[in-house]
Amino acid sequence: MLLIMEQQSLADRINVANLVALQRMATCVPVWVAVAPAGDAIPGMDRRTVLHSGPPIPFHDMCGPQRHAVCGVICWEGLSSSIEEAAALVESDAIRLLPNHELGAVSPMTGVVSASMPVFVVEDRCTGRRSWTAIHEGSSRQRLSFGSLNQAVFENLNWVRDTLAPALDAAVQAVEGLALLPLLARALAMGDECHNRLYATTSMLSRELAPTLVDVVPAHASAVLRFLAKTDNLALNLAMPAFKLMAQAMHGIPFCSLVTAMSRNGSEFGIRVSSLGDTWFTAPANPVEGVYFAGYSAADAGLDMGDSSIAETVGFGGFALAASPSMVSAVGGDAAMARRLDAEMRSICAGTHQDFVLPPLDFRPVPVGIDVRKVVDTGIAPVIDTAIAHRDGGQIGVGLVRAPLSCFTQALRALGSALI
Repeated sequence: MLLIMEQQSLADRINVANLVALQRMATCVPVWVAVAPAGDAIPGMDRRTVLHSGPPIPFHDMCGPQRHAVCGVICWEGLSSSIEEAAALVESDAIRLLPNHELGAVSPMTGVVSASMPVFVVEDRCTGRRSWTAIHEGSSRQRLSFGSLNQAVFENLNWVRDTLAPALDAAVQAVEGLALLPLLARALAMGDECHNRLYATTSMLSRELAPTLVDVVPAHASAVLRFLAKTDNLALNLAMPAFKLMAQAMHGIPFCSLVTAMSRNGSEFGIRVSSLGDTWFTAPANPVEGVYFAGYSAADAGLDMGDSSIAETVGFGGFALAASPSMVSAVGGDAAMARRLDAEMRSICAGTHQDFVLPPLDFRPVPVGIDVRKVVDTGIAPVIDTAIAHRDGGQIGVGLVRAPLSCFTQALRALGSALI
């Protein structure tokens, strides 16, 4: 009887901690406040540091696209004159590799961020905490974030650094910051799931900024607005640090069993849990099942990659797939699949976020708070909708992928050991 009472007491303490975590997340107020070079904006960043997506990984274990991107950004920074020299610098430890999450940042796909690269600066007005993401490179499928290496990629990075970033910084400073969650809430009602489809979010962002851009940077306003018009998912790179701040608000709460990070690097998938500090629980990354661009197939694809699963960590992306019929179709699904996935994700979450609703599902709020206990009990892994990268670089499709269950079983064992 005493053992049963102790177990019930422990379960109650975990449930209370989880409720506290959800309440803290609900008070997060992410505001885009600036654009700045990563070396100036991110504490702990320097010229010989390169950030990457996913949990920690040695350079020699990185997938092809991530290795290409790391070497490419070292060349772009002027630290080496060739890809081979860049690889030698990393292997000699002259370049420090760190996961974005270690410094409070997030970036999609390969996730590479270097000191000269401009980043969006997003601040939680409730706590003062900040997060950062590299600026979206544009509409081309050939981007450094997908591991593509060519002169056009480098020239585009130069334009983003020299023209786009200063213009966007001037505009957002002029409007004294832009609150992001109201944009994302409206976007869900307009067909975005806010991970792979952000057409509505980017359109609203452009509308907010257009008059100010014309006023403060008249020489570049036309080029910047044209870039925004062509870059449907630019807002992903603003949504991600907002999601990171929401997740971070849940982190570090004793007894809490909720997931506060999910990330992947093309080799491994990793999660963090609120009460278990900065420990990563990892497993081999899964292949993505999806729809491929013409001329490509699963034989060409790399494994699951990127920090953008921070969206699902706080109830967007695959957890809000029902909000986006066009995204459901893009990944080869239908309405019945969207309803089934919604029910599954609700079964592994501790609650909902009342500010974000799904119109196609009678305006039900999105499920949030992935509970490692529920994942293990049900055997249902979180679902992520994601881009598919070619194993040698470049985007070749979109699809769905499940987080590896073993990450959650490892975390649950660690939670049990920590609490008993």
